[in-house]
Order: sequence, then C-alpha cells, then structure tokens
Amino acid sequence: MALSDDLMAMVPVYGPGLIGAITFASCVALPVPASLAMLIGGAFAATGDLDADEIAAAALAGAVAGDQIGWWLGRTGAPLLMRMAATPARRRLLDRAQSRLNRHALPTVYLSRWLFSPLGPWVNLAAGAAGMKWAPFTLASVTGETTWVALYVGLGWVFASQVDRLGGLVADLSGFAAAAVVAALLARAVWRKRRGRP
Repeated sequence: MALSDDLMAMVPVYGPGLIGAITFASCVALPVPASLAMLIGGAFAATGDLDADEIAAAALAGAVAGDQIGWWLGRTGAPLLMRMAATPARRRLLDRAQSRLNRHALPTVYLSRWLFSPLGPWVNLAAGAAGMKWAPFTLASVTGETTWVALYVGLGWVFASQVDRLGGLVADLSGFAAAAVVAALLARAVWRKRRGRP
C-alpha cells in the first residue's frame, strides 16, 4: 500500500490531531508528507467528513510549534556554534552568515514556510543561531505557515477528486523550487568569489 493510501485511510480516523502532528514533525525536519496530509485533509473537508477550520487550525498549530522548537534549538545551540567558530576565518564566515540572515530575515523565513518548504526547518535553526529576535521570527513564521496551510488545505478542498495526482505534482514542484534556490545561492557564491567580493 502506498504512503498516500495509508494517509487516505488514517486522516478521516484521526483527523486534525494527526495533521497537526504531521506538520509539527515536518517543521522539525522529520521526513513526513505534511503537504500531502493537508491536501488529503482539505479533500475530506470538501466531502463533509472533516471540518476545514479544524484541519487548518491543527495544521497551523503544529507547524508554528515546530518552527518555535527549531528556532529555540538554534538559539540555545549558538554557544556551541560560536565555540566551533573559534578560528578567525570561521568566525568571519559565521559573522557574514548572520549579517545576511539579519538583512533578509523576514522574507527568508516567510518564503521557506511555503514556497521553499524543504528549507524551512534549516532556516528555523539558522535564524535562532544567528540571533534573530523571537517576535519578528514568529511573525514571519505564522504568516508563512498560514499561507502554507491555506494553500494546501484549499487545494485539497478544490481538487478533492484528484488529490493523489495533485499531491505528486506539488511534491515535485516544491523539491524543484528548493533545489533552484540552493543552485542560485551556490552560483552567486561562486560569482562573488571570482569577483573577489565578500
């Protein structure tokens, strides 16, 4: 039985609690199909088997809680990161990374919740380690996760009869978007290095 078949069977039984647990696990970097679970939840809400508001609220609560755990782990692990960056060269790299995250923190956190969701758990850790303040991180996290939940539960609702096909397409697009971002960042780093820029 395929994973999507297993989820199709479990979502109407365990409902919002299961979807909240899955989005939480996804946001702490566990390999679970959170987007697919929300699509399936939205599809069952469209048929009246589940309540759409409960599905969305549980998915959002799980995702935001996972983001908070990731940020906190990054923040509390920062002293270890600083000790690892004891050499001047490593310290300069860490300072540069923190500076860039601080300059573009809000859009980075927001977009990694839904557009580049595979990067989300790692952005949580980096934001905490880089010293991003809790309130702006939480604002960007909640806004981004709200977009993610509304998008996937809504797509599940609208395309209830084709949720399996839509789930595969969305997973492919999400992975492609994350890979494109990583490739762009690497290309930019190589270009800047060749030009002798920091």
